[in-house]
Amino acid sequence: MTTVRVSGLAIETEGDGPPVVLVHGLGGTSNSFQPLLGAMSGFRLVRPDLPGAGRSALQAGKPSVEAIVDALTAAMGHLGISRAHFVGHSFGTLVVQHLAARTPELAASLTLFGPILEPLDAARDRLRARADLARRDGMDVVADQLIEGSLSGATRADNPLAAAYLRETHMRQDAEGFARSCEALAGAEKADHRQISCPALIVTGDEDGVGPPSVARELGDCLAQAKVVVLDRCGHWTPLERPRECGRLLSEFVRGLPI
Repeated sequence: MTTVRVSGLAIETEGDGPPVVLVHGLGGTSNSFQPLLGAMSGFRLVRPDLPGAGRSALQAGKPSVEAIVDALTAAMGHLGISRAHFVGHSFGTLVVQHLAARTPELAASLTLFGPILEPLDAARDRLRARADLARRDGMDVVADQLIEGSLSGATRADNPLAAAYLRETHMRQDAEGFARSCEALAGAEKADHRQISCPALIVTGDEDGVGPPSVARELGDCLAQAKVVVLDRCGHWTPLERPRECGRLLSEFVRGLPI
């Protein structure tokens, strides 16, 4: 594994083969996809920390999905990647949708875990309130709130390590970086799905309150080539809560596609 800094992003790269770019969600880092890596042998795995998250510094200017897509697209050029499979979780799914719509030649496929179309008005208000909370009271308060609402009942009961990881990854975030990411998502609009022609795999949990099955199916209807999978007893953090199933689904999907 090698960590490089490109276009202001800290990016982990490892392996050889067709590139798979994994884009984490709000409160996550490149480590959000660690449980899936065992299923992805034979690929070049590229895992960025988004601006202000993990080891990546904040970017200048107003936070936005467009600015994140600019940084990712520039990073792909620096890494010599002209075409890749893109994987997103939560906020990352919206980022890769916009990337695929803007530069369809870059996206060989999309895999969307816990998908987002665009925030509803009430969700935009909650995101802005969460940004204020992070700045005012710190990330430990944010972390404790999110564990209760993001994981399924089965995960909280049977997989305490998942809850511990979720708390730790949020508490390790820079409060200002997290707040700006919240604001970027709060201001985001849906991608132009008419411009996305690549195959897509959409995976959500039956207890996901952010990207519920209804949103996953609506998104599937928006995309030209989409398959929707709903995992039972699973919340919003699909790769963390159901790593074996998510790793298998991702591996089988991208191995069946040309790059």
